[in-house]
Formats: sequence, C-alpha cells, structure tokens
Amino acid sequence: MEKRFRHRRPRSRLSRVIVPRLSQHRFYGHGLPGVDPDKLVGKLIVVEGADGSGRSTQIVQLVDWLEGSGHATVQVGLKRSTLVSEELEQAKQGNILSHRTLSLFYATDFADQLENTILPAMKAGRMVLADRYIYTLMARDMARGIDAAWIKNIYGIALVPDVVFYLSVTAETLVERNISKNAKLDYWESGMDLGLSRDIFESFMKYQSQIQTIFRKLQRTYKFSTLDGERSVAQVQKEMREKVSRVLSGSQPV
Repeated sequence: MEKRFRHRRPRSRLSRVIVPRLSQHRFYGHGLPGVDPDKLVGKLIVVEGADGSGRSTQIVQLVDWLEGSGHATVQVGLKRSTLVSEELEQAKQGNILSHRTLSLFYATDFADQLENTILPAMKAGRMVLADRYIYTLMARDMARGIDAAWIKNIYGIALVPDVVFYLSVTAETLVERNISKNAKLDYWESGMDLGLSRDIFESFMKYQSQIQTIFRKLQRTYKFSTLDGERSVAQVQKEMREKVSRVLSGSQPV
C-alpha cells in the first residue's frame, strides 16, 4: 500500500470543516422495506476501479481528510459481510462457482452490508466510504452474460450514492501494478472462468478491457465521475476532495 501523506499542508478551503447539507436520498429501485430515505442524513461516497487502480489508497486518504475535518466515517467493501464473506471466499477457492451462484453470493454480501452497516451509519449521520459498490458487481455479471434486467432488479435495493468515483487505469498498467504487488494475477480478476484464454496474462488483458468497456456504458447510465487513475496519488486525491467538498456543501447534486 502506498504511504500516506506525512508532510504538513497549508490550510486551504479544502481543509476547513464543512457542515454537510442534507441530501434527498433515494434507492435505485424498490429499496429495503421500512427504510425512509429522508432519515438518512449521512453521505455515501463510492470509489470504484479494478484491483491495482489505487482505490484503497485513495479511500485511506479520504478517510484521514474527512476525520481530520470532524466527520465520523465508516468503511464498507466487497466480501466484508459478517453473514457470507467467509463462505464466499471459501467457495471462490475451488474456482467452480457458476456465474449465477457467484452473482447471488455477492448480492447477498452487499445486501447484508447495506442493511446492517451502510443504512444505520447514514441514519447516524456518518460518512460511509465504499471500496467498490454495485457497479463492479453489475459489470462482472454483465461480462458473464447474466441478463441485464435481472441484474438491475437485484440491485434495486441499492441506495443512490452522493458521489461515485471510477478510477480508470489501462489494462497494461493494472498488470504491472498487480504483479508488482502480488507477484501473480488473480484467477477471478483475470476472468479465467470465462474461457477467454488459457494464458492468464492474455485472459487478464481481455477481461479487464471488457470490464472497462462496460464501465463506460454504466457511466452514461449512472452519471458517476471517471478519474484518470494513471496520475499521481496526490493529483487524484486533490480532485476527489474538491468534488466531495462540493457534495458536502450542497453545491453539487447527486
């Protein structure tokens, strides 16, 4: 993981405490029964991107900045549900899951975190930072040929975030970063279950390129911010903080 900023930065308009304006929250579809979106006074900030895009580093620094400005934060992400995360990880080890089963596993993981972590935190006025959200899950399902209408219905329970960032990084850069960090490529992140190639490197390139194409389509539908993840950590973080500041102040709508 990349080091956090250690040097002292001069105070600026981005470092002042901003009292969040109330948002008009809504769900993408039917939502969860008994949940009143008007009572969700916190904010939901999502950072999307492939492994190696710099998501985790950016979230760590956003958390430091938000908490340093007086905002309580909660973090969520894929495979963090206390209900099914262990079972999901165990099931993936065998590389034998069907596409639909894998999809339902992740949907259950998301639903559990939504009900028991995200919504309670937002009711309490906290800033929730999601290390990936439903868009990654939808893109993965679409790449595996699952019906788009079925996917949209499954994630109709999802709350519309206050802001979504997608870190766009080329497949070539992702390969370099993943091998540098892990000395290998992940089976599922390489799309090896799709039979794109017997060579994991070639399969990774094809799969990640496909996922990026799908994300461009999702961006047109869900209107999230695409950031150039090839830039330095500091440059990306500066742009994120500027946009989050506008969201907190109410000057940038969802």
